[in-house]
Amino acid sequence: MGGFFGTISKSPCAIDLFYGTDYNSHLGTKKGGLVTFHNGLFNRSIHNLENSYFRTRFESELDKFKGNSGIGIISDTDPQPIFINSHLGKYAVVTVAKVNNLLELEKELLEKGKHFSEMSSGGINQTELISLLISEGNTFAEGVEIVQNKIKGSCSMLILTEEGIIAARDKYGRTPLLIGKKDGAFAASSEPCSFPNLDFELHYNLGPGEIMHLTADKITQLRAPGKKMQVCSFLWVYYGYPVSEYEGVNVDSARYASGMAMARRDNVDADFASGIPDSGIGMALGYAEQKNIPYRRAIVKYTPTWPRSFTPSNQEVRSLVARMKLIPNKHLLRGKRVVFCDDSIVRGTQLRDNANILYSYGAKEVHMRIGCPPILHACPFLGFSASKSALELIARRIVKELEGDDEKNLDKYSTTGTDEYNKMVECIREKLNITTLRFNTVEDLIESIGLPAECVCTHCYNAKSYF
Repeated sequence: MGGFFGTISKSPCAIDLFYGTDYNSHLGTKKGGLVTFHNGLFNRSIHNLENSYFRTRFESELDKFKGNSGIGIISDTDPQPIFINSHLGKYAVVTVAKVNNLLELEKELLEKGKHFSEMSSGGINQTELISLLISEGNTFAEGVEIVQNKIKGSCSMLILTEEGIIAARDKYGRTPLLIGKKDGAFAASSEPCSFPNLDFELHYNLGPGEIMHLTADKITQLRAPGKKMQVCSFLWVYYGYPVSEYEGVNVDSARYASGMAMARRDNVDADFASGIPDSGIGMALGYAEQKNIPYRRAIVKYTPTWPRSFTPSNQEVRSLVARMKLIPNKHLLRGKRVVFCDDSIVRGTQLRDNANILYSYGAKEVHMRIGCPPILHACPFLGFSASKSALELIARRIVKELEGDDEKNLDKYSTTGTDEYNKMVECIREKLNITTLRFNTVEDLIESIGLPAECVCTHCYNAKSYF
């Protein structure tokens, strides 16, 4: 998906910018970039992160990032930041975006005489396209509104100008954008977990489509938030950091409540509950408390070298990372009936391999409880998954096996408790070789998050969209 961080201060900002951006590393694995503004000049650096970490790539370059303002990005898409000189002035931009009508907008801009200089993976760089749309406005705020109205998908962004930083949240608030404050400085970030250790206090949560201008002294609203929101539910299920809050809802608290909800609907007997690190831990703690059974660390994540296995584009690499990063505790597993909580099942690769290892280590029964409903649809709004097609999803593949090419009953497979749903879940259980398998319901997930249902996007489970 990606995450960004920007800060403007009365003193040099390089250290805050570096560590603030690094705190978004769990959101992306492909590209990293930083840019600062100093004495009329922009200093920029972009590195590939696929075989390294953001910190190791940029730490040796910190001395070059002079100035009191800057923005950084951890991206799962294109190389960023993009630097532009237009009638609006000189500026740099970073985006967390998915542009589904990229080719259509590219054609429109080329017909207007625009040109593209930044190429990415054989095509145009979508952040450069967004910058060209921004430059069509008479002001930055007008340019951002052009982006919000023209792209199909989503886009949140930070713009570093000679006068400050402009923070703009996606039109429907699909991704978060929050502002932190400390003495003599403001910061804007996708992840509020970037604030505390840099002494920022969470100050403001941008609403859907809202645009704010940041200086070292104050923040100024350039556009009021819209009334419609569809924030991604997967923030609380998977990729949000446990200590973070979005829309005032703490990630770990939502996962805990989700685990309790699953336990209330469950009648399985087990010796203890355990979480699949990292996202499943909060759910398993809630499950264990509700069921009044112990929580045990039957699987531990080896954190020094292995990143999340959700994003590698190569299946062989995904399978390797899925196996290597988690280490089961044979002592705890031997002869036990265990309920494991995990965030989701996407392709099923990791869970199938984990289940086989758990049995080989002596587990008597392996019960899987999943914190969200079956994922039946590829996300059209965010790039949170390496899945490009719905048929990469194990649940959708099962439906195809059961129904062939006729998907007229897809809504029945997404409705908990129907014959079709129960048959799909049983087929997944058999393929994954686990004792029992149950998914959270959409209703319980929404209740665990605590926001109005119409404000939370559940498209990947049921293809429902409110607008």
